[in-house]
Amino acid sequence: MTHDNPSPDYAGDLSAQEAWDLLKSDPRAVLVDVRTQAEWNFVGLPDLSSLGRDVALIEWQMFPTMQANPGFTGEAAQAQADKAAPVLFLCRSGARSKSAAIALTRAGYGKAYNIAGGFEGDLDGDRHRGRKNGWKASGLPWKQT
Repeated sequence: MTHDNPSPDYAGDLSAQEAWDLLKSDPRAVLVDVRTQAEWNFVGLPDLSSLGRDVALIEWQMFPTMQANPGFTGEAAQAQADKAAPVLFLCRSGARSKSAAIALTRAGYGKAYNIAGGFEGDLDGDRHRGRKNGWKASGLPWKQT
């Protein structure tokens, strides 16, 4: 597994497939989706039911104001109490989740990863998401709520 880590501020970036493989191989690993409630409801969610787990849903920015969630670190610590276990952060494209990984690393977590490409991935040539990279484009399990 390669961990692209351009910064010592967090454990590194994982592709969506690498994140899935880590979730499958390490039962302690937790997936935290940091998108907004609106995104969870209208775009869909990763589906970890085949692993017997749920995704932790914790907004990094709160909808509709998009202000930072002041309780984020505490909520994430409740989702993963073991500071030595992997915590994988996911957002739409990998920007908010990188910030979340950095925040949890600063709170003492040594394995806080960003899922590069996020849930929907980067824009393609037609300015659409979900086709180029990320969780959905990788064919990983997801569900519409």
